[in-house]
Amino acid sequence: MKICRALLKYDYSNFSITILEYCSPDKCLIREKHYWDKYTPEYNIAKDPTAPMSGRKHSDTTKQILSDAKKGKILPNETKTKISDALKGKNHPNYGKTLPNETKTKISDAQPTSQAIEVTDIKNYTTTSYNSIREAARALNIHKSVIDNYFKNNKQKPYKGRYTFKRTPKN
Repeated sequence: MKICRALLKYDYSNFSITILEYCSPDKCLIREKHYWDKYTPEYNIAKDPTAPMSGRKHSDTTKQILSDAKKGKILPNETKTKISDALKGKNHPNYGKTLPNETKTKISDAQPTSQAIEVTDIKNYTTTSYNSIREAARALNIHKSVIDNYFKNNKQKPYKGRYTFKRTPKN
């Protein structure tokens, strides 16, 4: 830790601890944030007391230690159910609800519009139009990002020596 290295390097006698304020436990994080903003302490590695790991990453060694500590532990069924539900989206506030059509329209309108494209197969001399990049990717059995990158990198060379992609206006 940074503070430990500094204590060893500069000696304990060059550091002091000062109590700035007494407060109730429920106010500690708020007051810590206040004093952090006021003094910006050099040795406080948590930039935000409410999210101490924000902007920091575990080292590979620490990740291995954490992984080893979890190995062999059996999770209670209740925990497994919570994890499963979270992965399925069941914890979402709208899970299982039927939204009004007006709300569905607003959500749909807020989504980015799909991009119609033409795919030319230079081996078979055919051109096929698709309503979206995702639809074309599905038809070609490739990932959508392949076509996205084709456009992003302004590629001219046919993908896999066979397909070229061209954006087209939607009808």
